[in-house]
Amino acid sequence: MPEDGQSLEEDYARAGFGGSLGFGKKPALLVIDMCMAYLDPAAPLYAGIEAEAKNVERLLAAFRDAGRPIVHTRVEFTPGGADGGLFYKKISALSCFDKGNPFADPPPELAPRDGEVVVTKQYASAYFGTSLASTLSAMGCDAVVVTGVSTSGCVRASALDTIQNGFIPLVVEDACGDRDAQIHKANMFDLSAKYADLVTTDQVIKKLNSGWA
Repeated sequence: MPEDGQSLEEDYARAGFGGSLGFGKKPALLVIDMCMAYLDPAAPLYAGIEAEAKNVERLLAAFRDAGRPIVHTRVEFTPGGADGGLFYKKISALSCFDKGNPFADPPPELAPRDGEVVVTKQYASAYFGTSLASTLSAMGCDAVVVTGVSTSGCVRASALDTIQNGFIPLVVEDACGDRDAQIHKANMFDLSAKYADLVTTDQVIKKLNSGWA
């Protein structure tokens, strides 16, 4: 518990949370579920993340210019959710990601390009049931720049599994979004305290421009 006059941040730091992991030497960009389900106001999952999407677009351009690996995730279910299990049952809006639903597609400016890996998943973490960890290892990556949606869901789960798989998680605070700013803020605080380093879009681009990797 925070002492009198002590902020939550100070209390966590005093207890030993929030150490720095550094940037690593060979980063990859992970773009999580940036699709129309979160960007189209007609979709049930619409999150109002247009500003964050612009930052993801900037990061895509920077990583492409730097020649560093980019991995996109895509959620796709068999229509009706037979491969979605209890997760699909818990959240009815996941039907947005039934195969063939246009809400599951990214907008053109965020679409993968030839040679960029696309990981198809059915659950929150980009690592669960996929080859992502082995793909990053084969690429020689030691750090993962995490972007996308939603902060409290797939971003958080993927950041946690990034550190658990032995890669440095660098979560881009202004290139991740959620339905509510307070939910985003709370999850960013917890990620920073325990599982990841927080960075900004500008910091990542500056690091790339200075010869990172």
